[in-house]
Amino acid sequence: MEKNLKRRETMHRLCAKGLEIFHEKGYYNTSLDDILKELELSKGAFYHHFKSKEDYFITIIQNLIVQKVYALLVEPLNTQENPLPIILDSLENALEPGKRNEMAYGFMLNDFLTEFNKRNLEISTYLKDIIKVWEVNLVSVLKRGKIDGHIARHIDCEGVATYIIASYLGMRSLLMDNTNRQLKYQYVQQLKHYFNSITERSVIA
Repeated sequence: MEKNLKRRETMHRLCAKGLEIFHEKGYYNTSLDDILKELELSKGAFYHHFKSKEDYFITIIQNLIVQKVYALLVEPLNTQENPLPIILDSLENALEPGKRNEMAYGFMLNDFLTEFNKRNLEISTYLKDIIKVWEVNLVSVLKRGKIDGHIARHIDCEGVATYIIASYLGMRSLLMDNTNRQLKYQYVQQLKHYFNSITERSVIA
């Protein structure tokens, strides 16, 4: 058991460091030698854990990026309450700058989606699947909100989910190299107006 725990800790450390490297330099601008130097590993030790650089990145997706996105944007949707304020809070928290926010250094999912688009189908599929999980959960909680009388009956839940995802990814891109809190404030205010427009009864304060 202790051996397994040590292996998990090692894997987490390697993945966390790898995520920093790939996010800072980009996947295609990072060579295997760069990785080995940063990880302080020999080639043999690296291949003991991973089949290739691609396998290393897929492991990072599965072990870190999925968890980060799920914790910030999917887990909060597990609610029986009015989903609109909860969705708003989750987006606002995910955009919050600072070290306490694990996604603060650039919402890497968006960056990697752009980098791998039309260049690596397998990795692109892994990344798009994360967005799909978020979309499915958004649609589900929005539909429940309609049934419970929080969201107007005529609203297209799939369309709302698409808008939420697209607007968030766009805002994350704008904030990547910009700490201007005014941008985030404007975005959140417009989302409040939009959510108010699709609300059946209550108005978000």
